[in-house]
Amino acid sequence: MSKHWNALEARIREKRATVGIIGLGYVGLPLARAFATAGFHVIGFDLDPMKVQKLNRGESYIRQIPASDIVAMRENRFEATDRFDRLDEADAILVCVPTPLTDAREPDLSYVVNSTHAIAGQLRAGQLIVLESTTYPGTTRKVVLPILDRTDLKVGEDYFLAFSPEREDPGNHTFGLTSIPKVVGGHDAKTTDLAALLYQQIVPSVVKVSAPEVAEACKILENTYRAVNIALVNEMKILYDRMGIDVWEVIDAAKTKPFGFQAFYPGPGLGGHCIPIDPFYLTWVARQYGLSTRFIELAGEVNMSMPGYVAGKVADALNEHGKPVKGSKIAILGMAYKKDVDDPRESPGFELMDLLLNKGASVSYNDPHIPTLPKMRHWPHLKMSSSSLTTEYLAGQDCVLIATEHSAYDWGMIAKNSRLIVDTRNALKNIKEGREKIVRA
Repeated sequence: MSKHWNALEARIREKRATVGIIGLGYVGLPLARAFATAGFHVIGFDLDPMKVQKLNRGESYIRQIPASDIVAMRENRFEATDRFDRLDEADAILVCVPTPLTDAREPDLSYVVNSTHAIAGQLRAGQLIVLESTTYPGTTRKVVLPILDRTDLKVGEDYFLAFSPEREDPGNHTFGLTSIPKVVGGHDAKTTDLAALLYQQIVPSVVKVSAPEVAEACKILENTYRAVNIALVNEMKILYDRMGIDVWEVIDAAKTKPFGFQAFYPGPGLGGHCIPIDPFYLTWVARQYGLSTRFIELAGEVNMSMPGYVAGKVADALNEHGKPVKGSKIAILGMAYKKDVDDPRESPGFELMDLLLNKGASVSYNDPHIPTLPKMRHWPHLKMSSSSLTTEYLAGQDCVLIATEHSAYDWGMIAKNSRLIVDTRNALKNIKEGREKIVRA
């Protein structure tokens, strides 16, 4: 054990360590809150000056983190900054930046690489660096480490490097950051111990693994497992729909089995920061090793096809009512990728909107959590504000498309006042009156 390891271990154990977090989004901000609540001095780093200003004023921009929590964090010595030359002030630096896909569906590690260069520019002895961004196995050792090694400092002696995958699930009130076990894999065993000690201050348990690659692969497996099973029920939905069988009733019946089955549910497509993206990281790295992950790639194709399938169901439903898609008024309910969150990342609602607009429809939307559509990387041309969900608005639509089943929606009112409804989420399962208007998709 080096003197730097001993000194940092003592600072963490005594909560004298300063925790720096790069990226103050849906992963980084809850992490900052957890460490600030635990009594650590936390510095949050972000390139967005608006986020920095809001946080330093005690304001929040994420629905599940109220402003009162930000105020409490500020009182516990939390501060936000866009000055990355202050990275040397942190004893532990946790990297929580996006890892999207390129247009060719290959890993885009530019945020990770740029963050690592910023760290390398300020790296000093006695710092722990932990990458949390979801990525393919080998990123920590083959992408991050070579950049940090360009300094005169030696990994494992002067500074310490680890990977610990984020497991944040926006909108989940049962499991949050401080109630989910944390997986940690360090560059060496003593680094794993150091990173584990840090996370033990905020989570119920830490699972130590033998290397960063194991921790990276763990997160990819978790999300690929979900993506594959969602693809299965999406394919089942298409088949059972053609057979005249209610897939939702089938799933409800199957999940009564107390073993060997876990319920997954179909939808209009995948959304969120992980499931639509992570399996493609795995298929990409598999090709680097000369392998084809055909099963995973097929699941990706099925899930990516769902917005097109839903748009086709909307066209069929309108046709049954003697209306073409072109010129029809269509309202999309829910632009967030899942219920009761304000997170639009990779939401299928954007592709649905784009598909229907390209077919000539007049498309609007309502989402109580997303008052204005943010600028999306793949859909920068979609600029719109949420329409008021009034009886007049609903009655004026040729079709209402339910893309996200927010709890705030009054489904009885929606069913009563809409002419035609395409329901992708089984949101209207308990509606008795007006069922003749409902088409499941």
